[in-house]
This record gives sequence, C-alpha cells and structure tokens, in this order.
Amino acid sequence: MPAAVDKNYVRIFDTTLRDGEQSPGATMTSAEKLEVARALARLGVDVIEAGFPAASPDDFEAVRRIAQEVGNLREEGREPPIICGLARATRGDIEAAWNAVKSAARPRIHTFIATSEIHMKHKLRMDPEEVVERVIEMVSYARSLCDDVEFSPEDAGRSDPEFLYVVLGEAIKAGATTLNIPDTVGYTTPDEFGALIAGIIENTPGVEDVIVSVHCHDDLGLATANTLAGIMAGARQAEVTINGIGERAGNTSLEEIVMALKTRYPVFGLTTGIDTTQIMRVSRMVSNYTGIPVQPNKAIVGANAFAHEAGIHQDGMLKHHETYEIMRPEMVGVTRTRLVLGKHSGRHALRARLAELGYDLSDEDLVRVFDRFKRLADKKKTITDADLEALMADEIYQPREVFSLDGLQVACGTMGMPTATVRLRGPNGETHIQAAVGTGPVHAAYTAIDQIIGIPVELLEFAVNAVTEGIDALGEVTVRVRYANGRADDVVNPQSEAAVSRTFGGHGADTDIIVASAKAYLAALNKMLVAYGYHGGEPEEPAEIASGERQATTG
Repeated sequence: MPAAVDKNYVRIFDTTLRDGEQSPGATMTSAEKLEVARALARLGVDVIEAGFPAASPDDFEAVRRIAQEVGNLREEGREPPIICGLARATRGDIEAAWNAVKSAARPRIHTFIATSEIHMKHKLRMDPEEVVERVIEMVSYARSLCDDVEFSPEDAGRSDPEFLYVVLGEAIKAGATTLNIPDTVGYTTPDEFGALIAGIIENTPGVEDVIVSVHCHDDLGLATANTLAGIMAGARQAEVTINGIGERAGNTSLEEIVMALKTRYPVFGLTTGIDTTQIMRVSRMVSNYTGIPVQPNKAIVGANAFAHEAGIHQDGMLKHHETYEIMRPEMVGVTRTRLVLGKHSGRHALRARLAELGYDLSDEDLVRVFDRFKRLADKKKTITDADLEALMADEIYQPREVFSLDGLQVACGTMGMPTATVRLRGPNGETHIQAAVGTGPVHAAYTAIDQIIGIPVELLEFAVNAVTEGIDALGEVTVRVRYANGRADDVVNPQSEAAVSRTFGGHGADTDIIVASAKAYLAALNKMLVAYGYHGGEPEEPAEIASGERQATTG
C-alpha cells in the first residue's frame, strides 16, 4: 500500500452512474447524471465512475461534463472527487475514457479484461498468455495518458488465484495504481472472497505499492458480506452503488458498507469520508431519476428501516431507543421528529420543515411546492415527512415538461365502459382534449394520452405504492416505458435498435391514484420526447441514434 495512504481509511468508489445505470430500465439523461454526480460529491465519495465513454456519444458527453463540472468542484476544503471512466482493454476505449475525464482535477482510467477460464475461452477466445500480453500493453498505454490507472481482472471470483497473481503483478509493473478484484457474477461466499483478497495481498509482487479494491455483485445476496470480508482481508477501496442498483441483482450498496463500518467501528477500526446525513436524500434522488423504487425493508434507506410496529418493540423503544435501534435515523438523514403540517400551516413553516429534510428551495420552487402542499393539505388532515418527500419528488425531480396534465376525468365501475377524458397542455401552450375507453380507468387515461401525443409506447412496468397509512394516503406511481418498435409515428422516428430499446422511467404522486398514474406516464413520455429531440417542432436526431448499439459491460 502506498505510504501516503491511511491504512485505516476505506475509499468509497461509487459506480451508480456506470454499473448502476446498467440496471434494466435505469437509464438516466445527461442532465440527471450531472445532478447525481454533484450529489455524490457532496456526499463525500472518493471516486465517481461517471460512465463508459466508448459506449455512445451520449455517455461520452455525460462523463466529459461530469469531469469538467464536478471533477473540479471543491467544497468545504475537500479535494474534488476522482472522476473515472471505464474502458475495455483496447486502445479505442482507453482513448475515449481519457478524452472524457482529462479535464477533471483528478482523472482516472479504469480498464478491464476477463481472467476466468470460462470468459477467456468462450467470450474472449484468448489464451492466458495472450491475456497477460494484453494487460501489459493496455495498462501501459493507459498509464502513458493518465497517472491514475485502475485495472480489473473481470470475473476474478471464478479465476485461478495463481493466474491472478501473475496478471496483477504485470498490471502493477505496467503502471496500475489500483487493483480492483470483482466478483462479477456474485458467485463467491465471504470466506472464499476474503481468502482470495488475502492471497492476492500476500502473493502479488508489488502489491504494497497499490490500493486493492473490491467490487461485488449480489446474485446470491452476498455482495455486502463479500465486500466487508474483502475489506477485513486488507482491501482499502469498496466499489458500490446507491441503493445497490446494478446489473442483474445489483451491486454492493454504498449505504450498507458505510453504515456497517461506522456502526461497527470497534470491529473494523476503519473510516470513510462519507457525510452519512446525506445518504437518504441521495438515495431518494437516484430512485426518482432511475424509476427504481427502494423496497420498504431495504437496509438503511428503506421506508421501514427505522419503523417499529410490534408491541414489544414499541415498549422497548419508549424506554430506550437502543433496545431496538443500532443506529440513530438522524445519522443517515432520517428524522424522527415531526413538524406537524396541515392546511393552516404557512409558507415559512413549510420551508423550515423542508430545510430540516435537506431541501434548500429557491423562492420560485417554494411557491410551486407550497401550492401543491396546500392542495394536498385540503385532502389530508396531517402532512407527514413521507408525504413531503413524495411531493418534492413529484415537483422538483421531474423532467422538463413537453406535455403537462391540465385536467383529468374518469368514469368507471360495474356499469358501462371505463372512460377517461384528458386535457393536456402542449409545448407551445396549446390545449389538447381527448376521450378514450379502456379496460379500466388507468388504461383509458393512458389511451387518451397516447392519442394526443401520438408516440407509440410499450408500457413495461406499472407500480403503485401508498406513501403513508390511512384512507387519505398519498399514492405514488412509477412506470417504465419504451418506444414501440415497428409502428409508424410522426412525432419521433428513432432509426436504430439501440434507440428503440431504450427505456424511460416516470414518477407521479397524488391522493388520487388515477391522477398519479397519469402524471407518472406523462413524466416517462416527456423523458422520451426530450431524449429523441422533440421540442414542439420537427424532431432532431438524438446523439444516441447515430451511435448504434450501446455496448454491454460487466463489472
């Protein structure tokens, strides 16, 4: 380990914007990625893996903007985060990664190649000797461009340890400064993975001069356990994502690793640079932007993480919080103290409560949120923190509106056909009114919206959640849609398979679940329209269409 590195400090390498975005349906726009990157910098992550620049022009531009704007951001005396771009072990990928991250104050190139027998034989079709030669050549090339180079032997969890020692030793000699050991398919157990890391540290020549990192997937539900086992064995960088999103079953969760190290400090004796009080806010942002809800029983950031219902638990909590809570909710940005808000509350009270929840609103945003708050308060006796979080997600984290909901009326029941009449405000302020029938009120509303906008859409996912308890609960709807391939359309005209296979998520919240459903659907459609260059006139060809297929990556 380099002498300048604190052996008791664990670097947090966040790959939400790269591996996390590879979750099916989790694609974010460039603007959304930039906002998440800013939030990660404020959170205190050490390294932000901003994307895979060679995958598409849009990915390249997103990484470039993050490197330029977030990679030079200094807050509260802290150094800006390292901005990292992923690259396969090819010159083209490495050049793209370097060109995307080079404007950052602290750029990094992360290159990888598979080392397991099954990957070398069936995917790479390369002999082990050829893989070693490629590692030497490409890590050397990356180091000639950038002083900070990370190397990953893909599928290390299923690789021959003796072969790994050779590959990693050559990567160090070629200039790698960080060695990342990925359990790419979530195959290992904690004992196995801890032993693998210990063996690498003991047997790899030159390993004392680099940082050893771990990157675990959750296919068997062991990602966090494996990562902690790797850290206990000597790894000093953990690769994680917000909410644990990522390929297949996801990645190691940032919040779980950070809070495990913090809560069990007597066991680990290790620290991170994370401001844990911001965890919940960043979790919410990522969930809203990706359209992937956080499961209620998710550790640290789930809705039930600090909830107690059983009578014996409640009795214990009333006597002393440590009887059933191993950490305080305030540590992760959740507050147990409620400022009771209702229809008699004023704007200053709302601003104060939102500030306590971590939201600093402009006067313009406050006016808009306060108007929604008043309308909600007319329907609910008490507004809870969960209501405010959902309201903020609906008002502040929504995409730019091309079409906005101006009115909705439905008729349904056991008599007659379910019918919806929808009034939308168009991009130029024009009003569109359409009525349609469907199998139910939501279907009828979506059909009417489709007939107004005219974009062929396939609904992939529709999920409804009650944000709070009670008959007057605020309903939260998330949807995921994609362009319906093969149908004629006058609004957008994507020309590639990559464009038509892209999915878009939307979020809506309201006490009327049909209204929330319409808002969520419109949010997803607006994302699609903006991505495909529709601004109320003739559509422009989006950058991703010209790029062809988005290249798949694995971590």
